[in-house]
Amino acid sequence: MATVGIDPHKHVHVAVAIGADGRRVSRPLTIKNDATMIGVLLKWIRSIADGMPVTWAIEDGRGFARRLADGLLLAGHEVVWVPTRLMAAHRKLHAATGSKSDPVDAVAVAHAAMATSGLDRHRIDERVRELRVLVDSRGDLVRRRTMVINQTKAYTHLWLDHAPGDLTRRPGMTSLTALLETTEMSAHVRRVLAEMITEIDELNKRVRGLEATIRELVAPLAPALLEITGISHVSAAVLLAEIGDITRFTSSAKLARYTGTAPIPVYSSDKERYRLHRGGNRRLNSVLYTTSIVQQRFHPGARALLARHEPAKGARGARRILKRHLIDVIHRAMTQDRASWQHHITQHQITA
Repeated sequence: MATVGIDPHKHVHVAVAIGADGRRVSRPLTIKNDATMIGVLLKWIRSIADGMPVTWAIEDGRGFARRLADGLLLAGHEVVWVPTRLMAAHRKLHAATGSKSDPVDAVAVAHAAMATSGLDRHRIDERVRELRVLVDSRGDLVRRRTMVINQTKAYTHLWLDHAPGDLTRRPGMTSLTALLETTEMSAHVRRVLAEMITEIDELNKRVRGLEATIRELVAPLAPALLEITGISHVSAAVLLAEIGDITRFTSSAKLARYTGTAPIPVYSSDKERYRLHRGGNRRLNSVLYTTSIVQQRFHPGARALLARHEPAKGARGARRILKRHLIDVIHRAMTQDRASWQHHITQHQITA
């Protein structure tokens, strides 16, 4: 069996094939990240593998490599994702000291895949895939809107001596527009502020439109998830987009480690101690933080849990415990929702 390690980049990908004995069976292949790459890769591997099964291991840079992974999976191949930290560890283990290049990284990816069982296998869920685009687009628009709002507030304070209200909502926009129309100022400054207000209004409409579409798509996919206090339709969409098929996490403990809510053991000499995990998926961690804040305000059980742990752990430590508890609740809800899905999910079928 051959394993192909791939180091993905924006414009090119570098692939190296490794045999079962851990040695290279090919020279590195550099291919352009374009529409022809799947055909080039499959022709290349057929000349090397000679009919042997092939596992494609890709460093976990899904933004650059998602199209590559989709194409290989749809061609009937097994595709696994290798975390960057795991790749870096195997690079230190197998490469010459200080050695760093795209082929070296590709070899390290392949070695990591061969040495590690239970890596996340790529799968295609068209509904989640579509939802991911909407979530990413909304995130980009919100970041753009925040930047323009901050600039507008700074200029408004400077030229109008006024602190506007919430510009993501209609009353704040109406109030600022009326103030701009009734205040004497330079025509050039008025034009700039008017253009900013127009841009904010347009961004608000686009964000609301995306949120309405997200609501329609999420509702049938996550009914149990949406029943959790603090999980909005947008939060549920982020969870679905980042996690995808919950069955890839066989336990809530694995999901906790993925989200960075599982504490890391750092004890030695029989002195047991744990510390905060600052890694994991920070987007999911942010959703969990927001959910814990909402639950602290509105969920009696969450308030009781926080009150029980705050004397010993402090407010932040108690909130971390709540976030870890939320992972158990979210894992159960997403597993329940997943069992009700009727649509097809494309994934490689492993045969004996």
